[in-house]
Amino acid sequence: MLAEARVAVVVPAYREERLIARMLARVPAYVDAIYVVDDASPDGTLAAAGRVADPRIKLVRHADNRGVGAAIVSGYRAALADGHDVLGVMAGDDQMHPDDLEPLVSAVLAGADYAKGNRFAHAEAGKMPLARRLGGHFLSLLTRRASGLRVSDTQCGFTALSARAARVLPLDELWPRYGYPNDLLLLLAARGFRVTEVPVRPVYADERSGLRPWHVVNIVGVIGRRYVRIARSTSASA
Repeated sequence: MLAEARVAVVVPAYREERLIARMLARVPAYVDAIYVVDDASPDGTLAAAGRVADPRIKLVRHADNRGVGAAIVSGYRAALADGHDVLGVMAGDDQMHPDDLEPLVSAVLAGADYAKGNRFAHAEAGKMPLARRLGGHFLSLLTRRASGLRVSDTQCGFTALSARAARVLPLDELWPRYGYPNDLLLLLAARGFRVTEVPVRPVYADERSGLRPWHVVNIVGVIGRRYVRIARSTSASA
């Protein structure tokens, strides 16, 4: 619990047998519950998470692979059902520094509906691989244009969402795979929710990044798809 608020962390995980235990061991003590959502991993991800001796850990498994966005939605729903106030997301690959979770949660407690990590605003931004920085800036530009939000690092998955906003958002509509952060931002903007960014450390050590060039192409399509849907909906209700 932080500032009298119940805090949950959702951990989407796919093929993270090697790193999941290390990541879970670093989740801050003020977090009340940790929802590990195994997205039908073919390795021992679920078993590795289950061996971590932490009573806060709750295991959720998808019978089939649905994508990281779908895994996060499953975690959100479980956390909402248990009555949590703030829903954080930390990846199972240990690419998010646990000390950066508190500023994200605090931003939500201070009035934001959604707080996103911004690696570009951190003093260690230069540690990010060049290709990832360039791709991130490009996708952030497109998302800003489509949403009207002032966001600089749309692809960072280190986030905190208020339970109030989560209950209103059409989570069933969220894009299930790569591109879910951009889709979620457009959904938030369309409903007038307040989005803010918080500097977070980029962590790249022995973790493997999953972003590939074809993902960028797919994400551009996701942004365009949501933009058109929102525009049509706005026009129909005018």
